[in-house]
Amino acid sequence: MNIASNVERSTRHFPDRPAIVFGERTITYRELDRAVNRTAHGLRELGVGTGDRVALFLPNVPEFPVSYLAAQKLGAIAVSVNAMLTTEELRYVLEDSGAKVLFTTEGLFAQARPLVGELPALRHFVVCEGAVPGHRTLEQLGAGQPDALRALDLEPDAPAAILYTSGTTGRQKGATLSHGNVVSNMHGVQHCLRTDPTDRLLLFLPLFHCFGQNFVMNAGLNAGAALVLHRRFDAQAVLASIEAHGVTVFLAVPTVYIGLLGAGIPPERLASIRFYFSAAATLPVDVAEQWRRRFGRPIHEGYGLTETSPFAAFNHEYDPRPGTVGEPIENVEMRVLDENGAEVPAGSWGEIAIRGPNVMLGYWNRPEETARALREGWFRTGDIGYVDDAGYFHLVDRSKDMINSAGLKIWPREVEEVLYRHPAVGECAVVGAPDPLKGEVVKAFIAVRRGARLDAEEVEAFCRQNMATYKVPRSVQFVEELPKSPTGKILKRVLRERPATA
Repeated sequence: MNIASNVERSTRHFPDRPAIVFGERTITYRELDRAVNRTAHGLRELGVGTGDRVALFLPNVPEFPVSYLAAQKLGAIAVSVNAMLTTEELRYVLEDSGAKVLFTTEGLFAQARPLVGELPALRHFVVCEGAVPGHRTLEQLGAGQPDALRALDLEPDAPAAILYTSGTTGRQKGATLSHGNVVSNMHGVQHCLRTDPTDRLLLFLPLFHCFGQNFVMNAGLNAGAALVLHRRFDAQAVLASIEAHGVTVFLAVPTVYIGLLGAGIPPERLASIRFYFSAAATLPVDVAEQWRRRFGRPIHEGYGLTETSPFAAFNHEYDPRPGTVGEPIENVEMRVLDENGAEVPAGSWGEIAIRGPNVMLGYWNRPEETARALREGWFRTGDIGYVDDAGYFHLVDRSKDMINSAGLKIWPREVEEVLYRHPAVGECAVVGAPDPLKGEVVKAFIAVRRGARLDAEEVEAFCRQNMATYKVPRSVQFVEELPKSPTGKILKRVLRERPATA
C-alpha cells in the first residue's frame, strides 16, 4: 500500500488528462508522475529513505504535490509546515519532527535562513520556486534522473505524514497519519462526493492542512480528477477560475460561504458546480438555508479532524439535514460519551469519540498525550455534541469553548446560531469574558454585513427575544473582520486575548 499509487493508477488510465491547473499552467497526470519520480530519485541520492522525515514549508503551488508524493514513493514521512510560521515556530516543528530535508521557496526562505546549519538532523534545503544561492532548486534535484519509479509497497500502518495541529492550547502536536489512514479517507471522499475523472475540484484550502491535503488533493488525484489550484482564497480570482475551468466541486469552510453570500454573487457565476461541501467548522443553519435558496443546491456538511485524516462523518446527498454533520462514513464508528467514557443515549450531550481506519497512529514523540487521546481504539475529539434518533450527529461546540456563567453552561454555537439570523450580521463569534461575580459572561464579536447598520442595543434586544436571558451577550464588540486560521476557521483564542473595548 502507498498513497502515491493514486497518481500511478490515474497516469495509467488517464495520462493526458489534467491533474493540476494552476493559473495558465496545466500539468497532465503523465507529467505529474514523471516529475514526482525524478524528485524521488533525487531525494534517494540525498540519502532519504523509509521513515525519514521530509518537511514541506510551501504555499499552494504544484511543487507541493510533487515533493509530497516523491516522499511517499520512498516510504519517507511528509511533514506539513504552516507556510505562515515564524522562524522560531518553524524551528520547533523541524526539531520536533527531526526533518532531514526542507522543501521551501525563495519567498519563504527568510524564515528558514537562520536555521541553516543549526539543526543537526536538517541537512538539505530544496527551493521549489525562485532561487537561493548555495541551495539546490527542485529542478536541479531532479535533473537527469529517471522518469520512472514505482511506489514502495508498505504496510497499512506505515507512517506517511505528520500534520501539526493548530495549537489552540500549548505547543503544536504532530498528528501522525499512516498510509492506511489516508488511503481509507481517499476512498471515503470519492464514494461520498462521487468524484470521477470528469470532475474539476477547486483547491484554495492550504495544502499543509489536512482538509486541503487529504480530502481534496489526495482524494482528487485518486479519482483521476483535475485540481484547480489557487495560492489562497481570493473571491474574484476564484470566481473567474470557476467560470474559466468549469469547476464542478466547491470545497470550503463556512466563512467562505458567508463571505460569498454577503458579496451578492450572481448564481450564474457558479453554474458549473454540481456539489458544495463545507467542513473545518460548524455551518450556521441560516447560512445553509440562504445558500440553497440563492444557488439552488445544498451545502453538504462533513466532520472530521486532523487526527481522523480528516473525514469522519458526512451529511449524505440523498438525505441532507441542515444543522447536523450527518452520519459516520463507511467503516467508521462514532459515539457520544459521558465524563466516565460511557455511551450516552440519543439526545444527550457528551464528547464525540471516533474509531476506524481513519484514526491516526498517535502524536509524534508524545506517548502520554497519545494515551490520553486514544483509549481502547477510540479517539476522544474534545468536541461536544449529540446524536439524534435518526443517527445524525450534531456538534454543539469544543469543550474548551464552553462558557460557565454562575454555574450555567452556555455553548457559543447556540448563541451564534441566533446572531446569524439577524440580517445585519455578516460574521460573528462568541466567547467567554471574565466576570468578577459570575466567573464568565457571554461576549459577542460581530462583523456587520456590508451596507447594514447595527448597534449593541439592537443586538441585545434581538437576543432577548430569541434565547434565555442568561445566554444573552453582556458585551458586544464590532469589528471589521474576525481573525482566522489559514483554513478560514475563526480563532476564538485570539478573540479571548483581546482587551475589552466599548
